[in-house]
Amino acid sequence: MSVDPFSDVLDLIRAKSVVSGSLVAGGAWSIRFPPSDLVNFWGVARGECWVRIGSANALLHLEAGDFLLRTASEGAVLASDMATTPVDFEDVLASGTDGRLHHGQGEQFLMIGGKVELDAAHGAALIDALPSSIHIRHGSQHATILECLLTQLVRERTEDMPGVATASTQLAHLMFIEILRARLDSGAELAPGWLRLVGNRRLAPAVRLLHGEPARAWGLEELARECNMSRATFAVHFKADAGITPLAYLAQWRMRLAERALRDGDSAISTLGYSLGYTSESAFSNAFKRLVGKAPARYRAQARLR
Repeated sequence: MSVDPFSDVLDLIRAKSVVSGSLVAGGAWSIRFPPSDLVNFWGVARGECWVRIGSANALLHLEAGDFLLRTASEGAVLASDMATTPVDFEDVLASGTDGRLHHGQGEQFLMIGGKVELDAAHGAALIDALPSSIHIRHGSQHATILECLLTQLVRERTEDMPGVATASTQLAHLMFIEILRARLDSGAELAPGWLRLVGNRRLAPAVRLLHGEPARAWGLEELARECNMSRATFAVHFKADAGITPLAYLAQWRMRLAERALRDGDSAISTLGYSLGYTSESAFSNAFKRLVGKAPARYRAQARLR
């Protein structure tokens, strides 16, 4: 299987998606959702609603087949009619069972909610690369795929199928990945960073090399050649998308891998350094301290205490 930098980073930031629950509503209803430190997303399976995020004046209109992902910690109001006085989400949650919530009179509206847990140290790499909200409208290529996933997710939860917990988690994560893909394919400008970089198909061959063999002493010439670019053109395009030079990106990627190994593994620091391309333990330790801010041994000790 070929190297997949997108999956590499999702694995590194430990992105884990779970279904937070379902909401059935009807009549005139309005719910105030509190701010959240987690990325969350909603998929509308039936009906429609209005959304106001934070103190924004503009409203979003969600219909069946629409999806909304929010990265900001602002609260939000969902309503069939914004003139209706909102009820706090905690009150609606208290009356639900097993994450199945009902509000108002009737069942015209059905929404599934999910949340994404991220690594505390590196999750910001994703948050910083995304806007505060992403709205995927029904009828688009990615929305069609998302609707299929949502339909199966509703079926899993409605029919209480065997393995519903595991299946729901997997479906929710596929939905999250598809929303990110939709953002990459939308042509919308992304902030410089890893998401913009892995979405650039012209640079993909070089990024796969960096991820596939991080210990190798890559040179600009061979990376540029892999992308059919001159050295200068490659360097300019890479920095515009990543926000840093190719070799600085390689150094940072090595440190991200080192951090994970120090947290989760027991390899000697010298062995880890050699595996990432450093010729001595001191060379690795100096690079790690320069880029991470502390020595590898100290980082490992502190990570084990959390």
